[in-house]
Amino acid sequence: MLSGRRHRERAPLRIRFRRNRGRRLRRLCYAFLTLLATLCAAAVVAYHLTSIPKPHPETVTQSTVFLDSDGAYLGRRGPVDRQDIPLSAVPRHVQDAVIAAENRSFRTDSGVSPRAIARAMLATLTGGDPQGGSTITQQYVKNALLSPEHSLARKAREALIAIKLDRTRTKGEILEGYLDTVYFGRGAAGIQSAARNYFGVDAKSLTVAQGAALASILNIPSYYEKAGSDPKVTAKLENRWEWVLDAMAASGSITAKQRAAARFPAFRFYPPGETEGQRQYLIDVAAKEAADRLGITEDRLASGGYSVTTTFDLALQDSATQLVQKHPGGKKGVRVHTAVVGMVPGDGAVRLLYGGSDYARQSFNDAVSGAVEAGTALAPFSEAGHADEPLGKLLKTAAPTPLNLASAYATVAADGRYATPYTVARITQEGRTVYRARPDVRQVLDEKEALVAGARSGAGPTPSAVAVDVDGAAGSAEAKGFAIAGAGGGITRRTVWTTGYDDRLALTVALFADRAGSGKGTSVPAQLPNEPSPTEFAQRVAAGIWDAATSKGGSKSAAESDAAN
Repeated sequence: MLSGRRHRERAPLRIRFRRNRGRRLRRLCYAFLTLLATLCAAAVVAYHLTSIPKPHPETVTQSTVFLDSDGAYLGRRGPVDRQDIPLSAVPRHVQDAVIAAENRSFRTDSGVSPRAIARAMLATLTGGDPQGGSTITQQYVKNALLSPEHSLARKAREALIAIKLDRTRTKGEILEGYLDTVYFGRGAAGIQSAARNYFGVDAKSLTVAQGAALASILNIPSYYEKAGSDPKVTAKLENRWEWVLDAMAASGSITAKQRAAARFPAFRFYPPGETEGQRQYLIDVAAKEAADRLGITEDRLASGGYSVTTTFDLALQDSATQLVQKHPGGKKGVRVHTAVVGMVPGDGAVRLLYGGSDYARQSFNDAVSGAVEAGTALAPFSEAGHADEPLGKLLKTAAPTPLNLASAYATVAADGRYATPYTVARITQEGRTVYRARPDVRQVLDEKEALVAGARSGAGPTPSAVAVDVDGAAGSAEAKGFAIAGAGGGITRRTVWTTGYDDRLALTVALFADRAGSGKGTSVPAQLPNEPSPTEFAQRVAAGIWDAATSKGGSKSAAESDAAN
């Protein structure tokens, strides 16, 4: 018996393993199933315990945009360049372009890409480079709802939130959130700001080619933002643009005819100039007025996502800028200023406001805040027996602002009715109108007094009678229809005022000079240079602007412009 027992104890290892193999496999299978069940249970529990967080404050903060009277984009104010728009305001071909570029299975997937998650986890575990390839839903969760850290825990939470988001919200809601928050470069967050920054249009006006270009930029926005100004970047983006369009054609998002007709779009130059022409002067004035009308601070206005439609005519503003900047300037420390104001008589809508040559060097607006020596500019009103306020106070001012002087002559053009100048026609927020301008008009002169003042000035009522030659110079009429006034005379000329009006527009051009004062940051009046002749230059500017204004068919009131929009 002892010998038999020893024999059994010495059975070969191979035989013993073979005898226990089934038992071991069963144990291993049980362990695997237990682990799998535990993981599944943990995932289910984690899913139910995971809540969809609110968006980061910076992703819901919006900028306020400013538009001219025809809806052209002037600029923005705010900490971030972003404005929410509904998905219905984004053309279907733009939506499809983004899906083709970023996540072609978006409309059918569950909100996550298991392959992309596995790849990202492997990269995190091995210390490799961060991996992309996330779905649009995951990108929205990552950009708007979670912190940007790279960790397994954050990636797992991202996946859970993405799945929950996909199960609780429609694909349209997810795509809308993504398009309103994703970064496109050039400081633009969201499709609306991107459309304006790259092409100068609203998202609703994007063409197939432009939409595909913006979708292509999403791959590396910090690199592609230079498209249009850097040839190498532009060429690389064009290749990706072709790839996106091919994918759209293959999926049926666009027709073969649309694909063949697509041409790589032209981009706005980047980076833009610091001053953006005269626009910052206009935005300064309109932002202050808009905040006052809403009863909020300018900081709150800037981050409130408002759309401010102004009374300005951007095309007329650009014409004035070109004409004014032809002046060579002063010499020996003399700085020549030109201020231009154009407004609608009897309404008060300010169409034109040229406040300085360079906002970056001079943010002070000469047209609105500059006190310019009146000289003889108010002399035509001297026979007005009594002018009601606010015109009465203005006529006693020795140094009115160009805006105030223009409003005085606009009163004459409107048969004695004074209209308070305004620059904001309408304010909307999330598509809802929260303010609409109502002109403040009052009779301050009787019609006879207004007629006498107009006759004494020689400024109206038809400045369009001024002839303009091929060089833009005033014709033989010596500025027929425009009043010339100022302070000083001959070589001591200190200010020049040129004013003209009819029932559509009252236009004032003021020319004056200063030089540095003895105190730091101060200035003192100076004589205008005689070359070119200040009166001839002011007349030429006025005639050129008037020609540009009347060639457009006249000036509209803010109410008419707002109704047209």
